[in-house]
Amino acid sequence: MFPSEPQPRPLETAPLVRKVLVADDNVDSADMEAALLSAVGCEVRTVYDGESTLREAERFRPDVVLLDIGMPDIDGHEVCARIRSQPWGGSVVLIAVSGWGQESDRRRSARAGFNMHLVKPVDPDALLQIVREVMSQNA
Repeated sequence: MFPSEPQPRPLETAPLVRKVLVADDNVDSADMEAALLSAVGCEVRTVYDGESTLREAERFRPDVVLLDIGMPDIDGHEVCARIRSQPWGGSVVLIAVSGWGQESDRRRSARAGFNMHLVKPVDPDALLQIVREVMSQNA
């Protein structure tokens, strides 16, 4: 008799079906994150600068915003603060995405109003897990 094979954990395949805004001046990075989230059922919009982020967030009213900190026109901290100041902005899950990951950077993101801080390059599996967790908490 053979020992039973370990059973692989089934992949979670249920679509997320939530609205996500991806904002990053690195077009390749933004497009990759958007494609990944679209593939799992999210309705995704992508923008590449701070001003566009503010305009699109107002129109789209996303559930989640993946927001690059180091954008050239308006940095992510300011964009975050402006979104939070809107009547609809308090319930948005704002995720800082940055090449900076020191504890002081994370504290600054938290003070600006971000819910969490991810360091680039963002691991695709980790991103999906975080978005799934956020969505299950807000379901």
